[in-house]
Amino acid sequence: MNPVAERRWNQFKANRRGYYSAWVFLVLFGLSLIAEFIANDKPIVMKHDGRLWFPVLVSYTEKELGGTLPIEAQYKDPYVQALVEDSGGWMIWPIVPYTYNEPDRFIDSAVPAPPSAEHWLGTDDVGRDTLARLIYGFRLSVLFGLSLTILSSTIGVTVGALQGYFGGMVDLLGQRAVEIWAGLPVLLLLIILASVVEPNVFWLLGILTMFSWMPLVGLVRAEVLRTRNFEYVRAARALGKSNFGILKDHVLPNAMVATLTFLPFLLSGAVTTLTALDFLGFGLPPGSPSLGELLAQGKANLQAPWLGLTGFVTLGLMLTLLIFVGEAVRDALDPRKIVQQLPEVTVGQPA
Repeated sequence: MNPVAERRWNQFKANRRGYYSAWVFLVLFGLSLIAEFIANDKPIVMKHDGRLWFPVLVSYTEKELGGTLPIEAQYKDPYVQALVEDSGGWMIWPIVPYTYNEPDRFIDSAVPAPPSAEHWLGTDDVGRDTLARLIYGFRLSVLFGLSLTILSSTIGVTVGALQGYFGGMVDLLGQRAVEIWAGLPVLLLLIILASVVEPNVFWLLGILTMFSWMPLVGLVRAEVLRTRNFEYVRAARALGKSNFGILKDHVLPNAMVATLTFLPFLLSGAVTTLTALDFLGFGLPPGSPSLGELLAQGKANLQAPWLGLTGFVTLGLMLTLLIFVGEAVRDALDPRKIVQQLPEVTVGQPA
């Protein structure tokens, strides 16, 4: 690790709040990536007819298990369970034996059901397990936010760098185009498009990417305008290096410091946007695991406060962790910050 990277890493760790928030967020996100092994209505592993089966990874039909129907086996069906038990087999279930899109068909109370030993966070108004939907919804929100952040950052950095480096008419026309594009009513366009086509993850990602890159343009443009007149950039230009090479090797690495500090806040904004659209009914398709849909369920079922509280606490915790991580990244990339270290004290000398 070079001295600059080591200093930044030490400064990041010095911000204890952001450092531990990053670890908590990474652990939660890592667990959500293996959601199928944590919350699923299929066994993780099963022994049947003397061999091991992995229903969580492979789809087996009821006929393959010795039944009659050529459709995927329903492992909670007493008939399927009897087939496995009669062969001397067993099943190992996930911690949460429910998935996000299947209701509990054997529930013995009215829905939405309150928290219990069977459903730790209760169920929604159609009997789906709230904890399972929360785990899958957390993963979907973070992955969507990361994808939107990466795509919008790529476009915003590219546009801002070109405007700042070339200046002149490129900068002038680019700024006018950005101002016109920023003036479009995004929510109204989403409502209109949602009434024309059925929204899905990729459609929503593409539409939001078209309007999420603009906040970075002004920041990158200002940094590139400042950096392009430095002596090493002039020297590279005098030596005949191409404009693309100068941008890639000299301008952007120095201009990206301020941009990187902005990325965690872009991620939190992307998650909030998706949640708001789902809450209003213009986001993901019905039935998708979503924090916004969970909040909408809480609003529609005031007699079931666990739904609204679960969505609120999860969203608040996620955004708080991202903000703390963003502050730590900002401190780590700030060259004016100095890592505070305690002076060394040797034995026999006063502290």
